[in-house]
Parts: sequence; C-alpha cells; structure tokens
Amino acid sequence: MVAAVVVAGVVLRFVTKSHMWLDEALTVDIARLPIRDIPAALRQDGHPPLFYVLLHGWMSVFGQSDVAVRALSGLFAVVSLPLAWLAGRRVAGPRAGWAFVVLLSLSPFAIRYGTEARMYALVIALVLAGYLLVANALESPRPVLLVGIALVTGALLLTHYWALWFIAATVVVLAWRAWRDVAHRAATTRVLAAIVVGGLFLVPWLPSMLSQSAHTGTPWAAAVRPTTMVTDTLQDFGGGDFAEGLLLGWGLFLLFLFGLCAQAVDDHRLEFDLHTLPTVRREAIVVGLTLAIASAAGYATHTTFATRYAAVVLPLFVLVAAVGLLQIEVSVVARVAVVTVLVALGLIGGVHNAITDRTQAGQVADGVRAGAQPGDLVVVCPDQLGPSLHRLLPTDLEQVVYPTFGSPDRVDWRDYAARNARADPAAFADRVTSEARAKSSHSVWLVWSGSYKTFEGQCDALLQDLAQRLGGDDLVVQENGDAYFEHAALVRFAGSRPT
Repeated sequence: MVAAVVVAGVVLRFVTKSHMWLDEALTVDIARLPIRDIPAALRQDGHPPLFYVLLHGWMSVFGQSDVAVRALSGLFAVVSLPLAWLAGRRVAGPRAGWAFVVLLSLSPFAIRYGTEARMYALVIALVLAGYLLVANALESPRPVLLVGIALVTGALLLTHYWALWFIAATVVVLAWRAWRDVAHRAATTRVLAAIVVGGLFLVPWLPSMLSQSAHTGTPWAAAVRPTTMVTDTLQDFGGGDFAEGLLLGWGLFLLFLFGLCAQAVDDHRLEFDLHTLPTVRREAIVVGLTLAIASAAGYATHTTFATRYAAVVLPLFVLVAAVGLLQIEVSVVARVAVVTVLVALGLIGGVHNAITDRTQAGQVADGVRAGAQPGDLVVVCPDQLGPSLHRLLPTDLEQVVYPTFGSPDRVDWRDYAARNARADPAAFADRVTSEARAKSSHSVWLVWSGSYKTFEGQCDALLQDLAQRLGGDDLVVQENGDAYFEHAALVRFAGSRPT
C-alpha cells in the first residue's frame, strides 16, 4: 500500500491541466531574463532571488513550456519524500518514517506546489534537509553538518522571506535548549552559530529586501487575524475549501494534537498529557511560534497572509501528525481504517488539483484567438491579469495593461496602491480610443475584472468609457469566479470591429 501511495503522490506532482496563473507566469517572465537583470526585476516584485536563478538555469536546458517549468518544482517535491522518511525514522523509528511519507506523498498542499512554477516545493525540501542536519548536529556537531546548516539557512532565506519567521522560531527553541540543557549546550551553541553564519548569505541581498519592504508589500489584501491564518492554513493543507479538504485539514490537526499530547496506554485507551510529550514537542513549538511571529509581523508591517507561505511549517506539521497517527493503537482495523480515510482524502485533494484550472486565462485566450486579427489591441484591466494571458495570446496582437499602458508580461508592485489611486480610467480610455482610430481596421478587446483591490470601480469605469467611445461592447467570455481562482471577462467593442 505504501508503494502505491508514493507512486500516486509522485505522479500527481507532475500532473495538472491548469494554465499558469499570475504568480507562475510572472515568475517565469522574471526568470527568463538574463541573470544580471533578475535582481532589478525582483525589486518590482517582492521576492528573494534563489528560485528565479535556479529556474533560469532549468529553462535554459528544458525550455519554457508549462510542463517544463513546473517540472522543477515537481523534482523538489519528489526529493522531499526520502527526506521525510529519514526525518520520521529519526524521530520515532521506521514506522514513523513510513507514516510521514504516506501523509506527505498525498498531501494536497505538497502536491499543489509540486505542480506550480513557484518556490514553495523548494522551501519544503530545504526545511526537511535543514531539520535533518540540525537534528544530527545537535548530537554530533561535525563540521560538515554545521556547514550544511549554514548553507541550507542561507538558501531558505534567499528563497522566501517567511523563512525569517521560521528561522527565528527555530533559534528561540534552540536558545531555550541551550539554556536549559547544560549537557548539550556546546552542541546547541554550535548549531546556533551555524544558523547565524547562514544568515550572512542574506546580507548582500539586504538593500533589495529593504527596498521591497518599503515599496512592494502585499497591496492585494490586508493583514489577517491569527485565527484566520490558522483556519485558512488547515483548509489548504487539506486541499481547499470543499468538504473533503476541510475534513483532511482538520483531521491532520487532530493527529497533530495526538502527536503532541497523546500516548497509547493499551489497545483501547489513549492518555493525554497537556504538558505535551517530548517526542516532537520542539517541532510543534516551532510550527506554532512561526505562525505567531508571522502574524505579529503582518500586523506590524501591514502585510497580508497567503496560505502558500505556510510551506515553511508544512513539513514539521505533517511530521508531528505522522507521530500522532502512530498513537492510534486501538486495533489493526482502526489503524487501517484511519490510514485508508486519510489516503482517500489526500487522493481526492490531489486529483482535484490535477483537474482544476486555476485561471480563466485559457478560456479568455480562446475567445480572443477565435475572433482576433493580427494588429488587434487587447487591453487588460487590471495589470494582474496580464502575465497569465500574455503567455497564451498570439504575438501579433498588441497588448497593453491598465493603468500603465505597458506590457502585460510583468507587474510592477512598487507603490502599487498609490499609483493605482492616481489612475484615470477616462484618460486611459482616451488613449485607447486614439490607438483604435489610428488603426481603424482593427478591433479592441478588453479583458477585465472588477474584483481586484486598489482598483475598486476603475475597471468597471474603463469598460463604460470604452463602450461610449467605441460604440458598445459584445460579451465574449463571462467572468466565472465560482470555477476559477483567477477570473476575468472578455468583451469586444462593436464600434471597433472591422467592417
């Protein structure tokens, strides 16, 4: 059964019918730049550079198709599985190793980000590698292990900024251990020193990070409450906002509590210790403390939370849940039933990811291609809809985004809300109209959505302004927010249609 689960998990990490949505397409558009230009592009984006540089090298070998660029994340996601077995075995023996592998293999969250051209599968692999290095170094702080800790720390910090909160939580737990456990203080201190050395890898990037912090942020949403952070994370750890996903997410949380507090007394009883059990106590504390620090930082900096950021805690969360799964010793039938339900729910979440399109860009692009002629003008409002659509449209169409009238392949997040507040739909419509009149034989298309923050009412106003100037609009594609995470409508202006 374990072999079948692992095979299914590996396959699902490379299978999805979805076109690339904003974040993926934007990642590819930045990574395809010459390496020397990537740092400047990231100052407009808000992320550290490691994954983009790795993806740049990967694309130079395997190309830029959806399958090719996503395969890098799939590779990292597969590498995580043997690391999970080693971590589980180290904590509680081979059974824990296999339990960890089973839960991670069919983790809908891990599967999702194994099929997405983003850095989160790399984050999961690095956390697991770092965990193993730290666990071994705490027993025997050999130089090779300490060097490995420094390198993994640096790689994490240069992959995603939430690594700051995870590493801070880890440092707090290790500092407490050094203070309380005199016998192992020397080893713990060396591990802490290795983490500090690893943090130096971020120093050359600090000017860019500070610039991003001052000018990019997360203008697309506000800070969230800690309870919302936890419940949304559990929902997405289970695969999403549907019954099976919610059941799996909260089921894993229950197993997490079992791993932290429960111990099998006999075949019929579990004993709960609210002081927690030592097996995975530190791992659980790191999970909780990371989320607490992140929540406080979010409020302090007015930045929001997206569940994908929780990739930094997923490995330790699932590890504790795997240990909790071993506590179910009521009977063989009970254990098999629980594992079967978890596997089934994970498989449902994995298949749901494979068959669900994340963006409506494919449908919109089909609508444009069906009626557009070379030289037609495609206007995208807001600019966040541009990168995913741009990948799919013919290159002989002129494409611009609101409010900058720039190219749709990138989004400049610098001072985003302030810039959008100054935008003028009427002035933009005048410019589009001027372009259309200069090319009287071409149509004007508008891809738009009114649901984006910092654009409240502007894309709606642009639609009305263009309809007045160009003679009304024909709806080609209806916006469908129920079926797509990233959704948009497509209209063609009747007065611009060639006769």
